[in-house]
Amino acid sequence: MCRWASRRVCSERECSKEPVPGEFGGGGCQICPLQGIAVNPLGPLQPIVSTTPSWPWLSSMSQWHQCCSPPLGLGALSPQPRGRPSAKAPSLPSAMRCAPPAPFPGQVSVGPPGWVQVSGRDSLSAPGRDMLLRPHSRIEVIEGARNNLPDQEALRGAGAIRDLAEGLTADDLLLVLISGGGSALLPAPTPPVLLEEKEKLTKMLASRGAAIQELNTVRKALSLLKGGGLARLAYPAQVVSLILSDVIGDPLDIIASGPTAASSHSVQDCLQILDKYKLLTSLPKSVETVLSSSPASPTSLEDYSHVFNVIIGSNTLALDEAKRQAEDLGYATLVLSAAICGEVSRVSALYCQLIQLVCLAFAGLRDGPLGDEVRAKLLQLAAELEIPGLNPAETLQALRGLGPDGPVCILAGGETTVQLQGSGKGGRNQELALRVGLGLHRAQAAEAGSPLGNCEIIFLSGGTDGQDGPTAAAGAFSSLELVDEARREGLDVEAFLSNNDSYTFFSQVQHGHHLLVTGLTGTNVMDIQAILIRAKERS
Repeated sequence: MCRWASRRVCSERECSKEPVPGEFGGGGCQICPLQGIAVNPLGPLQPIVSTTPSWPWLSSMSQWHQCCSPPLGLGALSPQPRGRPSAKAPSLPSAMRCAPPAPFPGQVSVGPPGWVQVSGRDSLSAPGRDMLLRPHSRIEVIEGARNNLPDQEALRGAGAIRDLAEGLTADDLLLVLISGGGSALLPAPTPPVLLEEKEKLTKMLASRGAAIQELNTVRKALSLLKGGGLARLAYPAQVVSLILSDVIGDPLDIIASGPTAASSHSVQDCLQILDKYKLLTSLPKSVETVLSSSPASPTSLEDYSHVFNVIIGSNTLALDEAKRQAEDLGYATLVLSAAICGEVSRVSALYCQLIQLVCLAFAGLRDGPLGDEVRAKLLQLAAELEIPGLNPAETLQALRGLGPDGPVCILAGGETTVQLQGSGKGGRNQELALRVGLGLHRAQAAEAGSPLGNCEIIFLSGGTDGQDGPTAAAGAFSSLELVDEARREGLDVEAFLSNNDSYTFFSQVQHGHHLLVTGLTGTNVMDIQAILIRAKERS
């Protein structure tokens, strides 16, 4: 008999399936949605469910949120297989396989007796869909937000979740699983704003280079459920949110636009963002109406005493695991930052300077005039980008401890932005990889006897969700030889970049050999970059 059959959170009270040890990250019934929901780093996987009013397990969960392996997830969904680079590519650490599989990428609400409602994207695999939609299941699945854009199905799902939350009592528990894509999955525009108006405004902000923090600040100001709205509607029920962070710094009110977290932003913050991107004078009348009637200050934290938010996965955890695997492969490894941000052209320049500095060290030229010049450029770029947690002096000191006796791996993560100028097809990871390839080519051409030519260099940038922009790739690899390879095939790197057409470029050069294609991973903890450098063998 299923171990969960006596629990009110079990969706199948008459389930007769035997537990399956080890499957889906832990033993248990395949169709019970809450088995294996947390991982204790100090011991084996332990399912945690409490139906007592005191919620004794909540106080202990905060010490478990920094675990990465073994993976955590819903018993109803098997983890998606992780992709690997082409066999022709140099051996890489498993940076793209380290993020834990997500709980279902959306919102799962457990409400009146054992009824579960799920709002999710169309990325749900066929096996997962079969397991969720068993005959007579109490689980209702509403799929929407195709291509990570709010649509009518997502609007219907948000309405159903809103109705469920409003009907809860003090005896109920609302369980919310939050990950990247949550903003698109839970659209509930504040009347009279229409979904189409809000989506158009969001697209305009994104096309002008607005960061995710800015996008979600505006979204919150125009939503009934974002910015803590879902948690407020659920009162007096207890609310527990398990969160995969896809935002730099893990701010609870920005991840998925914070449906269960108190907003730290006011309407004035929203107006400043709209003014920054020159959209304040062209707003729809409905948006002006909502903003003009919004409270001047954020909601008090006291209004969220019934809410418990826990971050169970993040970019930092992914990088830590990538570092461990790189070291197991023999790389001297440095984690640069989990908060890489800024426009891709500036971030790519920073990475090029880092790579040059390591290659100079391999050649014994780190402390010469060229080394001084590279260090000065690196410090200037770091100051301009203002990357949180990146201390340039400490980074330079750490780089001195790398090589030249063995291969070097530099890891970083975060989320960059692209200033759209063309009409091509691409994503921030592919554009970053292409710009690094071009930057390395230019650096080698500008310096006679450049030490770059004495090193093997691979740069990888990829999204942990498996999709970079509106493309089929998670990201791309680049190298010092990329530009020359492209020219031999008649491809102009700069022309592709000026049209923001990085996916088309990588699809064509060497028949797509440089693309990172993993398929949708089922999780999202932002992007990861890996730089691999080793000295070439002397002939």
